[in-house]
Amino acid sequence: MSTSKSSLSALTLGAIGIVYGDIGTSVLYAVKTVFAEGHVALTPENIFGILSIFFWTLTVIVSIKYVMLVLRADNHGEGGTAALLALASNAVKDKPVLRRRLLLVGMFGAALFYGDGVITPAISVLSAVEGLEVVSPAFTKYVIPLTLVILFALFMVQKRGTSGIGKFFGPITLVWFFAIGLLGLVQIVGNPGILKALSPYYALKFMFASPSITFIILGAIVLCVTGAEALYADLGHFGKKPIRIAWFAVVMPALTLNYFGQGALLLSNPAAVKNPFYLMMPEWALLPMVGLATMATVIASQALISGAFSATKQIVQLGYLPRFYTLHTSVKETGQIYIPFINWALFVAIVLAVVFFKSSESLATAYGIAVCGNMLITTVLTFYVIRYSWKYSLALCLSATGIFFLIDFAFLASNALKFVEGGWFPILIAGSIFTLMVTWKEGRRILHEKLQADSIDLKSFLDAVFISPPSRVEGTAVFLTGEPGTVPNALLHNLKHNKVLHANNLFVTVHSHEVPWIGLDKRLEITSLGRHCWQVVIHYGFKNDPDVPRALQQMRGRGCEADPMTTSYFLSRDTVVPSIGGGMAPWREKLFAQMHRNAGSAADFLNLPNNSVVELGSKIQI
Repeated sequence: MSTSKSSLSALTLGAIGIVYGDIGTSVLYAVKTVFAEGHVALTPENIFGILSIFFWTLTVIVSIKYVMLVLRADNHGEGGTAALLALASNAVKDKPVLRRRLLLVGMFGAALFYGDGVITPAISVLSAVEGLEVVSPAFTKYVIPLTLVILFALFMVQKRGTSGIGKFFGPITLVWFFAIGLLGLVQIVGNPGILKALSPYYALKFMFASPSITFIILGAIVLCVTGAEALYADLGHFGKKPIRIAWFAVVMPALTLNYFGQGALLLSNPAAVKNPFYLMMPEWALLPMVGLATMATVIASQALISGAFSATKQIVQLGYLPRFYTLHTSVKETGQIYIPFINWALFVAIVLAVVFFKSSESLATAYGIAVCGNMLITTVLTFYVIRYSWKYSLALCLSATGIFFLIDFAFLASNALKFVEGGWFPILIAGSIFTLMVTWKEGRRILHEKLQADSIDLKSFLDAVFISPPSRVEGTAVFLTGEPGTVPNALLHNLKHNKVLHANNLFVTVHSHEVPWIGLDKRLEITSLGRHCWQVVIHYGFKNDPDVPRALQQMRGRGCEADPMTTSYFLSRDTVVPSIGGGMAPWREKLFAQMHRNAGSAADFLNLPNNSVVELGSKIQI
């Protein structure tokens, strides 16, 4: 029992560090942004109204929607857009048109995540370093260079993994929440009347008195819930209970105290609106707090960068992106990976965001669209899960998700007003990535159909070959093929050029499924084709790490011993040639051909030993 409590405590501390880093640092800029936009006059009535809206936004969107409802929609213990998409698409698999549309919606949500992944580190670190301006205006010219140096250092260490420093994330973030809660409490003690804003009366009063202004400022209000998606995305790492305990016991109270503390400060000193977070504290605490805020924002950024690596791996497994060169940064944790291309592409985009927008206030105009779009898509997918997978009544499903849909849509519509000011930036990133996703998926479909049209039945081919069999050499040949039952091009080339067959021949197809994990008991399907030939299908979930040699070790005792020392792996290296009048627009065919050419090595992706791989090329016109 004590072990269980110890484990729960460790997971809760870990959740505080990884899950809540982003939402925890929103206190740096959320209140400031609402009043900085100039739509809301700095009057006591408005301060009460805004704080009340903040509190009830946190309550409805985070506490009720995510913590209570969405966390229930786990896919074999996993969460995140990919897991929810897999649940929703499987729930409507008997409705192919709806399923295709849901897959597109879900993939656009995944693309929006990358837009969020660019803005979050930029605005978080920039807002922390901007505290130096409060220490002294002389530091203003150093804010952007220092922000870029911190971000560069953060992305440089990614290849070394986070296992060494990850153990400090929870304690540092816990200190951060304690500090921001204490700062807020000190201000509240000086003006306890601010706690009246806990009543929804003040939020409703403000909204009914100024509906148009309320709609406009929703784009800034949403900053208080940025990072809420991480609650669900990290479900598989920590579990529901630690995430819920961390929220209700630590994060929600600390955020509420700090926001209300900023409100109390503004009531007594309206001039503090230029940076209420840093002006809450005594002068001696400024530099230490800037340092702590910088560490907290780096941790928040780290969680999002790690999430981008994990999301990319899952999207690749689902077939919407080409393979990327991937390094495993931990021998213990399979989920800790590093993808160089994604790492440096994110860094370049973040640098552009910092240099172009120059301040956290300007970046805030670009922030909300990606976040709100993702929240809306999560609500839509959740509806299909609870309706078609959990089989609840239509009325209950509509009432459960309908109110969240309206709230999310209102936030998104408000943020759309900022499209020209900066909202275009994450949409441009998401749109570009979504174009790559659908082009890759469609290109793979066309390529598959082309290969199928030209394919030869494997069993019939082997029967013909063994009428006058070629010479056989010692060892095992593993031929990788995209479709079971068809002759791999590598086999045709091997027979044509080498005129031999190995003593054992395995025709292996790797299938990725829309579930997070597939256990070892369901890993292999083996069909004997006679004459020491076998057809093997290897099954993986989108969170499994493909490892063909390890999977083939399960064949021991089933008639074929794939000895690693005498096994060779034959792959077809296809070159795609675009053609006029193909299945896609010419520019998309060229884009697909380029993506196909630059895709990571199949040998690396499948964890094949480099000294045992033979690649045989061919050209395919689409």
